Amino acid sequence: MEKGKKKIVESVPNYSEGIDGKKIELIVTEIRNTPNTCIVDVQSDSDYNRAVITFVGTPESVVKANIKAAKKAIELIDMNKHKGQHPRIGAIDVTPFIPAQNITIEECDTLAKKFAEFLAKEGVPVYLYENSAATPERRNIDNIRVGEYEGLKKTIKTNPDHKPDYGKSEFHPTGGASITGARGQLISFNINLGTTNVKIAKKVAKAIHLSSGGLVNVKAMGTTLKGRDCVQVGISNINYKKTPLYRQMELVKIEAARYGVQVVGSELVGILPLGSILNTFDYYMRMENPKKLEEKHILESYFDF
Repeated sequence: MEKGKKKIVESVPNYSEGIDGKKIELIVTEIRNTPNTCIVDVQSDSDYNRAVITFVGTPESVVKANIKAAKKAIELIDMNKHKGQHPRIGAIDVTPFIPAQNITIEECDTLAKKFAEFLAKEGVPVYLYENSAATPERRNIDNIRVGEYEGLKKTIKTNPDHKPDYGKSEFHPTGGASITGARGQLISFNINLGTTNVKIAKKVAKAIHLSSGGLVNVKAMGTTLKGRDCVQVGISNINYKKTPLYRQMELVKIEAARYGVQVVGSELVGILPLGSILNTFDYYMRMENPKKLEEKHILESYFDF
């Protein structure tokens, strides 16, 4: 196919390992060695104890790469020994399939279900979320992660509401359970506060979180960053077009100021669309001419003729 005509899928699998660099690299290598895929970003964090790998590729290759990486993760990660601040239910905690170019959300749903079938055969029960969810409640990943690994390990056997979409109602001995599905672009943009008081971070996170009356499309949690003189508000934005990044930044500033605390930095996990940068730049730079910054105003957009 001509350049720009290929079907391209983005995937951002989260693995419950953020400390052992050798294990993370072995998982990453499985994806890197899969033809027709390209790793865009790899981030790991010892506080959250997770690794987030962002990669793109053709539909078939993305499924194949996720399968190979999942096999390696099951081999290397023992959830019985896992501790971390980020909510999780398994070694391959969540694997989204995201339309990137010339592919529909429905096609990504099919890919996610292929991946779910594989995991179920490996003995890992799977829950479908976002656009792949079988019920409205399971669209929200927080509703699936209730109780996290330790709690869900017990209730999956006894609570009909916790029955997985694929596989048996029993955790894999070391891999736990997993979540997958098709979804739109999500931006993980974390904001650091100039205090070591994690209670303040949790209060700010609650104030901006969708379910507690905060911003639409935003989920947030307050965490401690060990070894640093600050805490963090970890934020997932599931629709930057309706809830721009600058809006979540400004609300965090407002809420933190209530406790005499300032924003001291931010952190991007993975990648983000150009549009999210443009509208945030637009807001802070008070653009008048042109009134709205667009991709056509970016010099590099003309380099690929």
